[in-house]
Amino acid sequence: MITLKEVEHVAKLARLDLNEDEKIKFANQLGKLLDYFNQLKEVNTENIEPMAHPVQAVNVVREDVITESCSREEILKNAPQEEDGYFKVPRIIDEA
Repeated sequence: MITLKEVEHVAKLARLDLNEDEKIKFANQLGKLLDYFNQLKEVNTENIEPMAHPVQAVNVVREDVITESCSREEILKNAPQEEDGYFKVPRIIDEA
């Protein structure tokens, strides 16, 4: 079981302001979580090979092939506004 003092310490580190009911609630929840981790310590993993991911995943990527890119004019056809061969977007930074 986690003490209220430990919950207060963790809350202070996380800069959380907890009332008394929340402290009791979190002490109970964190205590259950630690109990579960202690259960996991009892599992025999001696002959189990370490793994990075529980499911074997294969990254599927396309072959890296050089192709001709689109022309500037073709790309700018999709622009709501363009100016001097560039996308025109609203100003977001004031220069003042």
